[in-house]
Amino acid sequence: MASAAPDKMAVSAPGFDSAPVTVASHAPQLDDEDMSDDEPLIRKKVNGSGAKKRIGGDSSNSSDDDEKPLSKKPRVSNGMTSKKRRVVDSDSDESDAGPSVKKEPEPTPKTNGTSKPRSSTAKKTAPPATDSDLSEDDKPLAKRTTTNGNGSGKANGNGKPTSAAKPKAKATKKAPSSDEDSPSLSEESSSEDEKPLAKRKPVPKPRQSAGSTTTTAAAKKKVKAEPESDDDDDDVPLAKGKAKAKPTGKDKKPVVKKEKKVKEEEDEEEKYKWWEQEALGDGEVKWTSFEHNAVLFPPPYIPLPKNVKMKYDGVPLTLPPESEEVAGFFGAMIETDHAQDAKFRENFFKDFKTMLDKYPPKENVKVKSLDKCDFKPMFEHFEREKEKKKAMTRDEKKAIKEAKDKMEAPYLFAMVDGRKEKVGNFRAEPPGLFRGRGEHPKKGTLKHRLRPEDIIINIGKDAPLPQANIPGKWKGVQHDNTVTWLAHWKENVNGNAKYVFLSAGSSWKGQSDRAKFEKARELIKHVDKIRKDYTEDLKSKVMADRQRATALYFIDRLALRAGNEKGEDEADTVGCCSLRFEHVTLTPPNTVVFDFLGKDSMRFFQEVQVDAQVFKNIKLFKAEPKKKGDDLFDRLTTTLLNKHLNSMMPGLTAKVFRTYNASWTFQKQLKNTPKNGTVAEKIAAYNTANREVAILCNHQKSVSKNYDTSKAKHEDKIRALKYQRMKLRLQVFSLDPKLKKKRPDLAEDESDMDEDFFERHETDLLEKAIDNAKKKFEKENIKAEEEGEKKKDKKELDERLKEIKDEFKELRKERKSKKVEPRRGATEEKLLEQITKMDERIATAKVQLEDRDKLKDVALGTSKVNYIDPRITVAWAKRYDVPLEKLFSKTLREKFPWAEAEAEKNWVF
Repeated sequence: MASAAPDKMAVSAPGFDSAPVTVASHAPQLDDEDMSDDEPLIRKKVNGSGAKKRIGGDSSNSSDDDEKPLSKKPRVSNGMTSKKRRVVDSDSDESDAGPSVKKEPEPTPKTNGTSKPRSSTAKKTAPPATDSDLSEDDKPLAKRTTTNGNGSGKANGNGKPTSAAKPKAKATKKAPSSDEDSPSLSEESSSEDEKPLAKRKPVPKPRQSAGSTTTTAAAKKKVKAEPESDDDDDDVPLAKGKAKAKPTGKDKKPVVKKEKKVKEEEDEEEKYKWWEQEALGDGEVKWTSFEHNAVLFPPPYIPLPKNVKMKYDGVPLTLPPESEEVAGFFGAMIETDHAQDAKFRENFFKDFKTMLDKYPPKENVKVKSLDKCDFKPMFEHFEREKEKKKAMTRDEKKAIKEAKDKMEAPYLFAMVDGRKEKVGNFRAEPPGLFRGRGEHPKKGTLKHRLRPEDIIINIGKDAPLPQANIPGKWKGVQHDNTVTWLAHWKENVNGNAKYVFLSAGSSWKGQSDRAKFEKARELIKHVDKIRKDYTEDLKSKVMADRQRATALYFIDRLALRAGNEKGEDEADTVGCCSLRFEHVTLTPPNTVVFDFLGKDSMRFFQEVQVDAQVFKNIKLFKAEPKKKGDDLFDRLTTTLLNKHLNSMMPGLTAKVFRTYNASWTFQKQLKNTPKNGTVAEKIAAYNTANREVAILCNHQKSVSKNYDTSKAKHEDKIRALKYQRMKLRLQVFSLDPKLKKKRPDLAEDESDMDEDFFERHETDLLEKAIDNAKKKFEKENIKAEEEGEKKKDKKELDERLKEIKDEFKELRKERKSKKVEPRRGATEEKLLEQITKMDERIATAKVQLEDRDKLKDVALGTSKVNYIDPRITVAWAKRYDVPLEKLFSKTLREKFPWAEAEAEKNWVF
């Protein structure tokens, strides 16, 4: 039975026979907010000499100038005055097009009137990897045939770009909470047939036991912060970017920074190092004293202005606040895909009619059809409010933020046994329309407003009872010191229990995370016997045992979720144990095709070559009288499977295999890290390994609506690099015309460059230059006014703008004539070296763009946060001398402090 071709959302698992990723593909991605997905970029900035620079200028005698693109370098032109050559000042010397290791800035703060340069952090040499290289059979998923719907295998992509590193990594999006149990592992192996496709012939490695882990936190590597810039090199006209002036002693405040650093170090010392204590197990006492302020309820609904009303069949309706609020939920999203979805509309209108029956409009109009409802007046009102918010002054926004911070302050922390711990989701969920994920049958349903009467709180007996910020009494108050939640309620849409816990970086969450990964590491000691047993059971005469063994085969080798039974009011998503007849098809001699909706309604499509006995079993499980809709494993449940696994290893569940496979796969894929590569190449290899795990775990995401537009912007950025290369070539030929014959590769014009692009690019550069000049002029006048000095005359700005326009006219003439005079200090050797560097940047940018395309529907974050043991990352970073803040955001470092303390460079999973 042939399987249907997968749609573009299907992600295929990688095969082991895929070619290794090239060094170029390991480069970090281009920095683009529309295309970004997960990780940090290494951005390079070069301080200029402070001299005025000309658009189109190229190089100077300084070594820094050799690093700069053509657009950043000064030149001397014959026949023009120095005034004529003055360029619009740019606020940026930053390049967003290429990867390179960041140079340390060298500010010179003054102390007691004497300037002292700061010493830069010494760079470490990357130690050689201690792990031996693996053969193809060592890699996970070794024998899987992968497709992405059109017959092609899923290629590797890159991770998200990030901004320049700071001494402390910037916080990123809040990491999603883990929904998997913890696991543990070992590296012993049995015969080839007993191992999962992902785990053939593992090389034995010494591993550090839990008891031997380091108990003191490893010293954090300090990385100097690079100055940020609002502009990119590609947005600055050629040779027009003005170098940032070095900070003077007047501008710097070294004493304040020193105090801040000392304070941060003191805070670090005060952190509770729970991993140095004995972890508490489930059912044991977790705390002796527990004090908090429960949850923060959203503010009450504010009715809309009287002139803003929804209409029904052309008649404006005056709605009571209760029903008006519900109408506003839908009105705010009438231009989204949700509002066009049939099921969403159906569920919303059902709840909206119920609300209207209870709180009808004053006009006594009976609302019977959603199609006759006009929410546009509401939508337009909300849009106007958004614009007003955007137009607020900085002081107004600051005042609002301060008021918000003041209101939230009491809820941010809890006191646990006398120590301060940060609370996670302390806000009660606001009312709204349930959106769900995928084809959820209840999307569009009204989420009710929570009140104190809906919430049970858990707190210490001696702690003061928290008062809610809205009227009402708590549903219940308990003092259970064997649990770690602060508050609990049931939401009305799916009837699910909701809890408020401490933050991801808290000791309780950290203990849970560590226990999960330790359980996965423990599995290493038992996995050979488990595989041997289920391989024998594949031929069992007992059908229940044969089904259990086949399911375990898939869970172990494909990292499938176990799956639970779903109710009629839940999304039709399945896992291994709940697969149905139609989800699996067979292609002789031994290929099994999976096609089903997994968690979050993400499609799982894979073609996998399996053992002959497994193929035979699936054929048997699908035999008549089974038909579409029948369970494939009709004698197996998740409960029975986990009970069997627990008998083989205490605490073992199907979820542990998933964490085990993810961490094992990641560690093996990291063997591809170039030992002598740059930091950028090493990070790219790390991201590639992360992507393999994301594909293995079927972590998909929807392609951004703006992806095509963003991709086009990146293509233009590549052309902008080619534009700079063209200018360099023409300068070389001006110095040595004979070089055209000696170097035919340089005589050829750059591809993808036409007159339309030239005009568009140069116009963009001109507009950017003019805008920067105006902004700088305004800033200087504001500063002059604050200091009581005379403001500059507008004539000065007009002169500056005229100079810019003249410069661009000259640039166009040079391009069309293909004659560009060499810049000051330019030599043939220097220009050829710059062309080589530009070629590397162009090649890197092309590969980065290609990798982004391959990654557009794969999410890297989930596997990094929930499935990959963070100690693997820490050990790898130490082994290859890569700053950890380039791999883990500030949020993740706060979540995994125990990993930094325990994992040395030789630590293995």
